[in-house]
Amino acid sequence: MAGKKKPLVVITRKLPDPVETRMRELFDARLNVEDRPMTQPELVAAVKEADVLVPTVTDQIDAALIAQAGDNLKLIANFGNGVDKIDVTAAAKKGITVTNTPNVLTEDTADMTMALMLAVPRRLAEGANVLTGDKKWAGWSPTWMLGRRIWGKRLGIVGMGRIGTAVARRAKAFGLSIHYHNRHRVLPAVEDGLEATYWESLDQMLARMDIISVNCPSTPATFHLLSARRLALLQPTAYIVNTARGDIIDEDALVKLIQDGKLAGAGLDVYEHEPALNGKLLKLAAKGKVVLLPHMGSATLEGRIDMGEKVIINIRAFVDGHRPPDRVLPLRT
Repeated sequence: MAGKKKPLVVITRKLPDPVETRMRELFDARLNVEDRPMTQPELVAAVKEADVLVPTVTDQIDAALIAQAGDNLKLIANFGNGVDKIDVTAAAKKGITVTNTPNVLTEDTADMTMALMLAVPRRLAEGANVLTGDKKWAGWSPTWMLGRRIWGKRLGIVGMGRIGTAVARRAKAFGLSIHYHNRHRVLPAVEDGLEATYWESLDQMLARMDIISVNCPSTPATFHLLSARRLALLQPTAYIVNTARGDIIDEDALVKLIQDGKLAGAGLDVYEHEPALNGKLLKLAAKGKVVLLPHMGSATLEGRIDMGEKVIINIRAFVDGHRPPDRVLPLRT
């Protein structure tokens, strides 16, 4: 890129130091050192002058914002896999390419999914709080802090993509029976290797599972995929784990079922209106009915650096006149 004017790259949040350093070397990169979410006026100013915008999951890049983009903005290089906060169709109509960072978060997110799958039935958060709370631990007792075994239970995976498949591999090693619902059946070799059972009907699968893991992307088609009606199909001894996106589950309906004792509990890393949290969820967490994490499923240093490297590759390819390897196309309607 020597001899060329470096493109102005506006980065909306602080990224790992190695990523920011490399971006400064390659581009005219404007960093967010304070790591404060940009306000709407700041986002408008950014899209008006940037050649490349690097947003994250905290930014709403909707049609109204894209409409205000300057002529220089030709690439939105998302720092993240999901593009549910980006209006890809509006961007395409304005001649703006959108890219993401697939394949780098799979294993980290699957690890966190498995952690929640263990934490909720085995009451790990409750147990940890006993030692740090106000009351002194009285010691071991045969009938105290009893949870539920996961070995031998049935796991229903909603969304058998890369992350869902990685979750299935882990869960199989823990002795769970693998079931899944997906838009398309996975390859026979994958299904055979996991000894997985495919359910074309999500309703039928939900009614028979001990644990549900939500691993599908957030799209208009998956908004409240686990609706009040579908959640009511679950057995009262079942648990739900969600490390995908909060709006896939009807959160109010989930809360009510747990409050009423019609669902055993949930492990959540994502929320319908995050960063705002449902106060009723917090009360359930205090009672040990749910385990809540602050959207940290992919939060490893290695994963974040890998994401940044993907962003850089996409920007360099685009600036050099090539098709970015991780281009996201609008959904066909």
